[in-house]
Amino acid sequence: MDSASLEPRPHGSGTVTLRPLTGAEARAAVPGLTDVLMDCVEGGASVSFMAPLDRATAEGFWREVADGVECGDRILLIAEDGAGALGTVQLIVRQPPNQPHRADLSKMLVHRRARRLGVGAALMRAAEEAARAAGKTLLVLDTASPDAERLYARAGWVKAGVIPNYALWPEGGFCDTTYFYKALD
Repeated sequence: MDSASLEPRPHGSGTVTLRPLTGAEARAAVPGLTDVLMDCVEGGASVSFMAPLDRATAEGFWREVADGVECGDRILLIAEDGAGALGTVQLIVRQPPNQPHRADLSKMLVHRRARRLGVGAALMRAAEEAARAAGKTLLVLDTASPDAERLYARAGWVKAGVIPNYALWPEGGFCDTTYFYKALD
């Protein structure tokens, strides 16, 4: 997948660019990716981390992701504008031997400054394109966000079900998780 651009948004910092990152590029992007993750957790997103999320923990997570990109286990996409990272999404392409056709879509994160501007939808399209290019025909994801559920449904994802009390919100307390899948053409 090559870089792609979105139209500039009225309150943004120029054109939004989406691109896949190599392992080295992912390591260089750790500060911006950390900012996005920390903003999402501060905003209440249930994305595997508890609040308060310290910067060292978030940076360690992104360094591990960069290692996964380097060895081919993951595809990491980033959305950026002139002010830096706006969002990111991952495809976990390394799957068990009986599931070579499948990838997990993971850590779909959009900074609050970029929400409702089309960044999430663009990241989803880019992830689907990258999955096709990697030979994947089935994608699976989970979410605890009603806003994300609407985005996924609009993008043609099918709701598979809800698991109650699956995880915790960043501030504590159980949250349900909804699973979605999409068969790629």
